[in-house]
Amino acid sequence: MAKHLDNMLDQIRHCEICKDHLLAGPRPIIQAHSQARLMIIGQAPGLKVHETGTPWNDPSGDRLRRWLNLDKDTFYDAQQIAIMPMGLCYPGKGKSGDLPPRPECAPQWHHQVLPLLPNIGMTLVIGQYAQNYYLDNKPKTLTETVRAWRQWAPQYIPMPHPSPRNTLWLKRNPWFEEDVVPYIREYVHQHLDKQRIEVTNDKK
Repeated sequence: MAKHLDNMLDQIRHCEICKDHLLAGPRPIIQAHSQARLMIIGQAPGLKVHETGTPWNDPSGDRLRRWLNLDKDTFYDAQQIAIMPMGLCYPGKGKSGDLPPRPECAPQWHHQVLPLLPNIGMTLVIGQYAQNYYLDNKPKTLTETVRAWRQWAPQYIPMPHPSPRNTLWLKRNPWFEEDVVPYIREYVHQHLDKQRIEVTNDKK
């Protein structure tokens, strides 16, 4: 399975199916390993991520890591954390921010990657694009969807985007950081700790 995943990741990183729509050119961003326990599905890379090739390498990523209480070494350890946005490439700038994720991307790749990650116990679905794609019977608004998080937990956890632009939303909805974030944090750390114990035992 690990070899199959490596081949799949190589195909993805050479993908050009929507290159004609990408002004900055294709540069698929994905992090995955067959042993990963947590999956993070966001929207699409921003310009800084596109330029560095490192997912969540921006202020949004800083806030996300604070929510998870994870340092960068853990966050960027593919054996622990998988990262696969709805659009794997930077879609470019629109009138009011980045353009939406390219619609070709998730249907092309997600269903091929996920079966190769059998140890994923929780998937964070960040923002409306991921939530519309993955959550059944969801409410119409992001706020209502995130408030109903128990409906899908622990398999899927709907979250607002950790962008600094959502600071006002977080102030208006303090229950998210008071109730949802601690649940995610406890679940993630329990499962990552369990994984570390299993890896240590395997080495003995």
